[in-house]
Parts: sequence; C-alpha cells; structure tokens
Amino acid sequence: DQGNSRLFLPKLGWLRYRNSRDVLGTVKNVTVSRFCGQWYVSIQTEREVERPIPKGSAIGIDMGVVRFAALSDGTFFAPLNSFKRHEDRLRKAQQAMSRKTKFSNHWKKAKSRIQKIHARIGNARRDYLHKTSTAISQNHAMVCIEDLQVRNLSKSAAGSTEKPGRNVRAKSGLNQSILDQGWFEFRRQLDYKLAWKGGWLVPVPPRNTSRTCPCCSHVSADNRQTQARFECVECGFEENADVVGAINVLRAGHARFACEVSGAVMPPAAGTRRSDSGAARCRP
Repeated sequence: DQGNSRLFLPKLGWLRYRNSRDVLGTVKNVTVSRFCGQWYVSIQTEREVERPIPKGSAIGIDMGVVRFAALSDGTFFAPLNSFKRHEDRLRKAQQAMSRKTKFSNHWKKAKSRIQKIHARIGNARRDYLHKTSTAISQNHAMVCIEDLQVRNLSKSAAGSTEKPGRNVRAKSGLNQSILDQGWFEFRRQLDYKLAWKGGWLVPVPPRNTSRTCPCCSHVSADNRQTQARFECVECGFEENADVVGAINVLRAGHARFACEVSGAVMPPAAGTRRSDSGAARCRP
C-alpha cells in the first residue's frame, strides 16, 4: 500500500514504513532486516525497461588519497575521509567500553554506541560514493579507471623479525587512508550505474600512468618531483599530477576499448604494456 506507506507482513499484519522511493514493477519478494537497532525493508521487483542509449563523453579517472577522484577534464572530487572524521569519537567510545565489566549492561550500552559510530561512518561513506558515482555516470558514456588492487596497496610494511620494515607508522597511516576511500565500492557502483545507462566502465593497468607525459609520451620517475606537480623533463609540459594520470588512463582506456570492439592491432598507450594495449591481438 504505497499510498499510505504501509506493508503487510505475515503474522504481523499491516506496518507503516518510510517510503523513500516509488516501487515500480511487480513485487517478487520483501526482505526485512535489523541493523544497529533499526529495521530496514528491501523490496525486489521485476519490470521491463527500454534499452538505454549512452549519452555524454568519455572520461578518465585517477584515484587518490589527497584527491579522491581526479578527472581528465581537470575537475576533481575531494575525499570525504569518513573514518578520520569520526576517529576521535570512536577511540573515546572504545576506551569507555574497555573500562566496563564485560557483558554487563553498561558494557552492552557502550558496545551499542560503538556499533552506531561504525554504522554512521559506513553510511556517510556509501552516501558520498553513491552521489559521486551517480554524477559521473549521468554525464559520461564511457569511464576509464585504474585497475587498482587495493589489497596489495594496503599491505602492512611491518615486515618480519629478520627483515623489519621501514617507515611502518607512515605506511600504516597511508593504508588507513586508502581503505577509508572505498575505491573498490566506488568502482562497483560505477560499473552497474553505467550499465543501467548503456555506458561502459573500462579498467586499465595503472602502471606508469603518473610518470608518462601526455604530450611526448616520455616515461620517467623524474617527471613527478612532488605529489601534486607534474613536469616533463623531456618537453617541459606542466600540469597537476593527478590530472595527468587521468589523461593517461583515458588514453589507455581508448586503446583497450578499441581493441576489444574491433580486434584490431593497437599501438601501446600510456599506462599499458604491449599485451594490454593491443600490440598483440586481444583475446576474449
């Protein structure tokens, strides 16, 4: 009963719920769940939709920590850093729980507060990722993105007793910042939202995307002297380093997409190896 925001459940009867959006199509199943003391209902429906026609241009995205997403057209999205914003509050709540007797009523209340803080962190992050991925998918038909392996990027630098790591504290902070961004979830959302609109998500290898000059294609670690600035030692081209990375990601994405669609032999593009960019014929 959408008009009155009511839902009929067996053994419970009619219950009111917050109707956040219209339910379209034929209802197939309804799932009721409880999380952090609150009840949620998910309604799965089935309906026919017209095949969408992709609209907009192609764009490359360089993922980062200082800038969550830098686009090849020069625009960027600042990071939310949801965990960092709630870190102090979470630490105090955890310290308060540690002083309580385990499984006592006060301990259970303190644990509930911690769970709510974690839920708030996750909700804020998901909300930001949904808004960002929606904005990009609505304005671009093809999105090229780095195929980042988050698990490898966030590995511990502690090492072992025989081979202790270096700059362990700094690497630990970087790992926390990487995990706080939600890169994998962002890519997952982009993938299905672009598919809804008839677009494509093209992942490309991230190798040398931040070291390759988009003008002369010179590859060197010296091209990027600082985190933010790119200056080619060969031709003198200057630009923001994240934007350069996004431009190279777009070029690599064009090469891979053309290769997959036509099966033609493509020259290597910035950020790709010969086998990736189509120097050899692409295989399915």
